Amino acid sequence: MGRLFGTDGVRGVANQELTAELAYKLGQAGAYVLTAETKHTPKILVGTDTRISGDMLEAALVSGICSVGAEAICAGIIPTPAVAYLTRLYNADAGVVISASHNPFEFNGIKFFNNKGYKLPDATEDRIEAIIVNRAEEIPMPTGKNLGFKSFKESALDDYVAFVKSTVEGDLKGLKIAIDCANGAAYEAAPLALFDLGAQVSVINNEPDGVNINSGCGSTHLKQLQEFVVESGADIGLAFDGDADRVLAVDETGNVVDGDQIMAIIGLELKKKGKLAEDTIVATVMSNLGFDIMAKREGLNIKKTKVGDRYVLEEMLANGYVLGGEQSGHIIFLEHNTTGDGLLTGVQLAKVLKESGKKMSELANVMQVLPQVLKNAKVSNEKKHKYMDDEVIARMCRELEEEFHGEGRVLIRPSGTEPLVRVMIEGKDQEYITKRAQELAKAIEERLG
Repeated sequence: MGRLFGTDGVRGVANQELTAELAYKLGQAGAYVLTAETKHTPKILVGTDTRISGDMLEAALVSGICSVGAEAICAGIIPTPAVAYLTRLYNADAGVVISASHNPFEFNGIKFFNNKGYKLPDATEDRIEAIIVNRAEEIPMPTGKNLGFKSFKESALDDYVAFVKSTVEGDLKGLKIAIDCANGAAYEAAPLALFDLGAQVSVINNEPDGVNINSGCGSTHLKQLQEFVVESGADIGLAFDGDADRVLAVDETGNVVDGDQIMAIIGLELKKKGKLAEDTIVATVMSNLGFDIMAKREGLNIKKTKVGDRYVLEEMLANGYVLGGEQSGHIIFLEHNTTGDGLLTGVQLAKVLKESGKKMSELANVMQVLPQVLKNAKVSNEKKHKYMDDEVIARMCRELEEEFHGEGRVLIRPSGTEPLVRVMIEGKDQEYITKRAQELAKAIEERLG
């Protein structure tokens, strides 16, 4: 059996890999580990997205939580960042989200937050896993009046919406906003927040049926929203993923505004107001080179981390930075929340749009997105980390970088889960960089395959 916890909790096909039995054990072991030091009846907040398997997994998870004497506070269908925020607001000892984010409906996942609303460190996940897999610790099983119980938090959605609205001054009156809720966790929260802020809101994909989450819609399938923005004459479109921890935007002409561009727009506004700590934005190595070119021109600093929001967050916490995120639209505003928050990001972006008096396309033009080509090279698992030890591959990379003169770049990284090396090349000429990426991927396969 591989490691239970991946980069974002425990995920798998519901009722096959992520079974009710596993959900029960995760609830039990998670509640025990995260509340062991409490001197009161522990409280654990539980939220879900709109997947059909959510009911089954929630029932099992809650049973596990109750079996160790904790209270399971059920918040219902709610975005992942809402659980992170409300865990702190309600003084809960932990939070749990049942969601598989942007994955198809047959998948689901279970992700924990600690009492401060942060994802768990590897060591804590390892301890939970050791209890489940190896029975590394004996979990006390209370009886009688010491058993846990389930409660409902009817105000959870309204409390989260109130929080999101509180992060902007004034309102969004005069803006026409089109949103794609991906038939996911934002289907109520997003329209409500934007409507309450005074925007004229048009919505698609806000009728979840348990199986249509992320299905040809949301931030992973933007075509519907692009057409809808143009048809409805909206000033901006916002597309969420299934659990609403990320958002991508669409300008008034139907062009995509990605996470890098969103961070550039909001980062420059925060810098102008003196609210961007050390004039720095934290991004990952996969951010577009256009982001770096923009930053140099505009006097911004960019700190780069490995791919993954947990690494972005670590860098932000370690150095007091307030804005960071990924090209995928997973953006963290550390002043407001402890994880990526799609609705919060969307509201912040809309506020900048209103205050600027410009069109969304004008704001997005602050950064030119350079063409990016990604090719996979199939290699043996043992050799996938040794690509730069090979003289031929290293020389090809050096020569390409020299050729680009800072107007292009080469990034090679091994896949975390597959026997692949990913080759990414950026530059101004799409045809040329495609050709060079294919050549480099072929060389890697021949030498490391």
